[in-house]
Amino acid sequence: MHPNDPFLRSFVDVAPDSHFPIQNLPFGVFSTDADRVPRVGVAIGDRILALAALEEAGLLAADPSGGPVFARSSLNPFIALGRDAWRQVRARVSELLRHDSPTLRDDPALRARALVPMAGARLHLPVEVGDYTDFYSSREHATNVGSMFRDPKNALLPNWLHLPVGYNGRASSVVVSGTPVRRPNGQTKAPTADQPSFGPSRKLDIELETAFIVGRGNALGEPIPVAEAERHIFGMVLMNDWSARDIQQWEYVPLGPFNAKSFATSISPWVVTLDALESFRVPGPPQDPEPLPYLRQVDKASVDLHLEVALRPDGTADATTVCRTNFRHLYWSMAQQLAHHTVSGCNTRVGDLMGSGTISGPEPDSFGSLLELTWNGRNPLALAGGGERSFLEDGDEVTITGWCQGDGYRIGFGEVTGRVTPALS
Repeated sequence: MHPNDPFLRSFVDVAPDSHFPIQNLPFGVFSTDADRVPRVGVAIGDRILALAALEEAGLLAADPSGGPVFARSSLNPFIALGRDAWRQVRARVSELLRHDSPTLRDDPALRARALVPMAGARLHLPVEVGDYTDFYSSREHATNVGSMFRDPKNALLPNWLHLPVGYNGRASSVVVSGTPVRRPNGQTKAPTADQPSFGPSRKLDIELETAFIVGRGNALGEPIPVAEAERHIFGMVLMNDWSARDIQQWEYVPLGPFNAKSFATSISPWVVTLDALESFRVPGPPQDPEPLPYLRQVDKASVDLHLEVALRPDGTADATTVCRTNFRHLYWSMAQQLAHHTVSGCNTRVGDLMGSGTISGPEPDSFGSLLELTWNGRNPLALAGGGERSFLEDGDEVTITGWCQGDGYRIGFGEVTGRVTPALS
C-alpha cells in the first residue's frame, strides 16, 4: 500500500485529531533523559519512532554504503542521500508501523527501545541551517503593509507581481520551537522626534510563516529550473519570523531588514515531507501578469494547509486564537521561490531554510501578523479573559500550528511556540 493511502492504520494508537498519523511520518531529531544523545526519529501519534534503533536491528537501511545515518544530531546526512532514499525510508517505516505488520508490533523488546513517548522527549533543531532566506510572497500581506506605510492606491512596489521578493536572513539565530525569545534592543526613531533613540523594541511582532528545507543543492552557476525545483525540496516546517517593527521601520531603507529580524526565527521540530502533502495539493492564486518563462508553472503549485496563531499572556490559562489563514493564499509558490533564488547562479545546499514570508489571507482575521491584525496598533485585539494587545508584551507566548485535513485524519506539523522574555537592561 502507498504510504499516503487514507485507509492505512498503525498498531500505534493515533487519535483522529492527531497531527501524526501513519500517512504523515515527519522527520525530526530528539533526545530523552535516559539517552541524552540527539538522534533521528519519526513522529507517530504521541510517540517517536527512533530510527537508529531500527537501523541497529537491521530493519532499516538508508545509506547504500551501509553507514549509519540516523544516530546523528541532525537530518542533514539523511537528507543528503537524496529523494529516492527519503521515499524508501518513509515507505519502509510505514510498512513497519502498519497494524498488520508483525515485525515491530510483535517484538516487545525492540518496541520498547524504538517507540519513545513524545511527552518525555526533548525535540531539537531538525537540520543544520547553513543559509536562511526569507521571501515576501503573500499578496495580501504586501498590500496591507504597502497601504499602511505608502500609498494605498499603489500598495505593491512595481517589481512585486513579477518576481518573488526575498532577502538573506541570519541562519545562526534560527531556533527550535520552545526556545525563549528575548526582546531586542535597537535604534528607533519616532515620527515626531528629531533624533533616533536606543532601547527595547516597543513593537515586537510575529510573522506566521512556513519554510521549506533544501534537500538537494545546486552547483554554483547552475540554476534550478522551476519544473525541477520541488525535486530539490525535502519538506516543510512552520516558522515564526519574529520582527521588531519599530526597529525595522527606521533601519530598512535602503537595504531592508537587519537587526529587526536577526535576533530570532523559530521553526517547528518536525519536517513534513512534500510526499506526505501530495494528497492536499491545490492550485495557487492566478498570476497576472503572467510571470516570465523561468517562473511559469501550470501544476498544482500550492497546498491546502490550514494555519492558526494563538496568543497567551503570561500568568493566564486562556490563549486567544488571533489568526486563521491558509498556505494556499501565497501568490508565489515554493518552486518559484527556489527557481528565482538560483536563477542568477546562486548555489544552495542541503539544510538551507527558505521562509515563505508572512501568510495573510483576504479577511481581517486571516492576517498573519499583529502589524496587520491591529493595523499598526490602531485597533488593538481583545484577548480571552480580558486585556488587549497591539504588539507583544513580555511573557506573551505565541503558538503557530497547521494541518491539512483529510477524511478522518490530519497531516499536521505540530506547533512552533515561543515566549517573549525581557530585553537586556
